[in-house]
Amino acid sequence: MKKYKPRGRFPAKTYVEGILNEDRILLSRAITIIESNLESDKVLAKDIIQGILPSSGKSIRIGVTGVPGVGKSTFIESFGKHIIAQGHKVAILSIDPSSQRTKGSILGDKTRMEELANMEEAFIRPSPTGSTLGGVANKTGEIRLLCEAAGYDVVLIETVGVGQSETAVHNMTDFFLLLMLAGAGDELQGIKKGIMEMADMVVINKADGDNVRKSRLAKREYQNALQIFPVGDSGWSPATSTASAIENIGMDIVWGKVMEYKKLVEKNGYFYRNRNRQEIQWMYNNINEGLKDMFYASEEISNPLKELEKDISSSKISPVKAAELILEKFKKSW
Repeated sequence: MKKYKPRGRFPAKTYVEGILNEDRILLSRAITIIESNLESDKVLAKDIIQGILPSSGKSIRIGVTGVPGVGKSTFIESFGKHIIAQGHKVAILSIDPSSQRTKGSILGDKTRMEELANMEEAFIRPSPTGSTLGGVANKTGEIRLLCEAAGYDVVLIETVGVGQSETAVHNMTDFFLLLMLAGAGDELQGIKKGIMEMADMVVINKADGDNVRKSRLAKREYQNALQIFPVGDSGWSPATSTASAIENIGMDIVWGKVMEYKKLVEKNGYFYRNRNRQEIQWMYNNINEGLKDMFYASEEISNPLKELEKDISSSKISPVKAAELILEKFKKSW
């Protein structure tokens, strides 16, 4: 059977040169190749990544997450425009393992962030979703490298889903920004301790109109809560602030804290240590994803798995025992 190879593909060198010359069209096409599951595209993608690698990594990577209804899209548009006004180029990516059909809400965000999307200094791209979080994170990481090589010196990575996606974004960014709301009941009850521990800054968004006073009170609550956590390896004490994305208030404070953080961690060496740790973890993510793909692609495994599914459904075998049997079979096949 002849393997399908898509038409219109260029040699890797063409994409690499185009990306380094800040060609947005070739950047978009290269990202499409990164997202592809075709074997021929996987090979091409690796060559493209290897080609642009020396020119990547020269950005500040900011993770953005928040509770439902916090106004992430509006905040990112306002924040992105402020960053561009400081002379930077901004790439905005998303990571969302939750939606197989819609591919994540940033597809809608691109239309909602209309002003930012139309700016030459901004590049908005949804990252591909997949059946596992690890696969999503790997693709997003590769796309991030392409954007950095294309001259985007600030990369915003948004979590669209909820749950473990926050951890994935935290593990591929330098600064983790948590957006919260005031006046939605007990502010500290609705957020997981683990996410609070990851935050480098908590921003109370929608601090406008009648919500200004509540937002200031919420800011104080979060500041008190963050003081409970010990200072991490970065040496940074998490900051809090209020902001109104719709009125474009507070973006300068948030950006100022990002720059303050970057200066501190570059000086004490944590910035580079953390980047190295993330790169090594990324390697292990790829190994784990590759092993899983090999496991399920094996005919020696897929057929017995179907039988074991039937046996589990009819209560002939426990799920734990079934898993043990199939793993033993996999080990013998090697």
